[in-house]
Amino acid sequence: MESAGKYDYIIIGAGTAGCVLANRLTQDRDVSVLLIEAGAKDDYVWIHIPVGYLYCIDNPRTDWLYRTEADAGLNGRSLIYPRGKVLGGSSSINGMIYMRGQSQDYDQWAELTGDSGWRWDAVLPLFKKTEDHYNGPDEFHGAGGEWRVEKQRLKWDILEAFREAAQQTGIPKTDDFNRGDNEGCGYFDVNQKKGIRWNTAKAFLKSIARRGNLDIMTGCHVRRLKIESTDTGKACTGVEFIGGGQEWFAEASRETILAAGAIGSPQILQLSGIGPASLLQQHGIPVQVDHPGVGENLQDHLQIRMAFKIKGARTLNTMAGNWFGKMMIGMEYALNRSGPMSMAPSQLGAFTRSDLSQARPNLQYHVQPLSLERFGEPLHAFPAFTASVCNLRPTARGHVRIASGDAMAAPKITANYLSTPEDRKIAAASLTLTRRIVSAPALKKYMPEEFKPGIAYRTEEELARAAGDISTTIFHPVGTCSMGRAEDPLAVLDNQLRVKQVARLRVVDASVMPTITSGNPNSPVIMIAERAAHMIRSA
Repeated sequence: MESAGKYDYIIIGAGTAGCVLANRLTQDRDVSVLLIEAGAKDDYVWIHIPVGYLYCIDNPRTDWLYRTEADAGLNGRSLIYPRGKVLGGSSSINGMIYMRGQSQDYDQWAELTGDSGWRWDAVLPLFKKTEDHYNGPDEFHGAGGEWRVEKQRLKWDILEAFREAAQQTGIPKTDDFNRGDNEGCGYFDVNQKKGIRWNTAKAFLKSIARRGNLDIMTGCHVRRLKIESTDTGKACTGVEFIGGGQEWFAEASRETILAAGAIGSPQILQLSGIGPASLLQQHGIPVQVDHPGVGENLQDHLQIRMAFKIKGARTLNTMAGNWFGKMMIGMEYALNRSGPMSMAPSQLGAFTRSDLSQARPNLQYHVQPLSLERFGEPLHAFPAFTASVCNLRPTARGHVRIASGDAMAAPKITANYLSTPEDRKIAAASLTLTRRIVSAPALKKYMPEEFKPGIAYRTEEELARAAGDISTTIFHPVGTCSMGRAEDPLAVLDNQLRVKQVARLRVVDASVMPTITSGNPNSPVIMIAERAAHMIRSA
């Protein structure tokens, strides 16, 4: 086994959190950092063109190509489960939506962890610190940070009509989802710069690439952490990994930081002997620490994709339906960095309540001027739009578990979507609400006709079953190495993101969230990494 050297800190994963950590930890020039990434550099052209997510997801060049286990809640279906395998991680292939969630999300974290530093009022300055908002600084937004936030560069009449219809249904208009209360309907802000994707590799790594105290190794797959016994218990002393056809070991004198994401981090812990003892023994892995919570508590946002044929309005279905239309779309982007090629996957959003008993919005809409049978298939030949709705705070919990002791084997991802009565009830209610919005006066001139799932589904039971047929993940897995109080047996981490019972080891990524944020989780992960960097540098 070759030595990759000795460093103060080793960061596993150059995704959203890893890029932030590498930037912040190397600000101290006396500190050495190794950043290990399984994927390649982010030099694939489709990463940078916003619509290029279509060519990055389910592409082995940029995606881990995970799939979920067949799910009873989805009527036996299995879903693709994209995770970025490239510098920038999932920020290189995601929907680019800038979203913080709701203030109560973070106040709940503070309660669950016993740490007031996770409260909304405490984390808001961290969001502002990294942000470079197109409107400049104010009470809720920052400017001059690395994380660029811009308005989208196109609008559609059909989306304007949906926004009006939402208002007529009782959902007010909003121009900012990121003030702590995201209720309302409006256009998503995006992480782009002049019509080009802005990923965390550009934002946090490019500017520090020449720092002499940072080494980046790409194309390197972690096999396990090295866990040793000390006078005071277990400690992580380094990382074993494979890269360039060789086996490597890198030593960390201060800390090893797992930033491999909600799928990768629990997998690496389990391969290293940290996880449920019965699972580890099943796969012949010596148990270092019996941690029953590692890989549990998986939460995700499941979107129910309702689609409607329309008349008298332009949609992407018809614009991209012939070579001339495609040529015009390409020219508009080449000349102005605008038009459909600058599109985030979803342009219009809405946050509202499934019923009056909800204390705060529990539904999120992603509305698109297009339709297709499923991701990766061609657009329909007729004009249509899609209104996808998801339960922001599902009660179902899944898990991530290794399938073998082979580090190269994908883990088993069991999501358990729609497995609770509460989630099925909210799914049915959200479909009913979507029908109310679409039947509002503002959309009548376009004569919307529901074809997915179809008007035959009427009762709560029928609608819940239909949801199982047409739902897909929005790719927001979190929670599999959750932080919590000392007395919580399923909490993997303390409120400082340190792995319980293992010294010199932290986890910093979406897996640390005890509960999922009420919206897209990419930017909350940047905030988590910002706070974690302060914790680490202060240790």
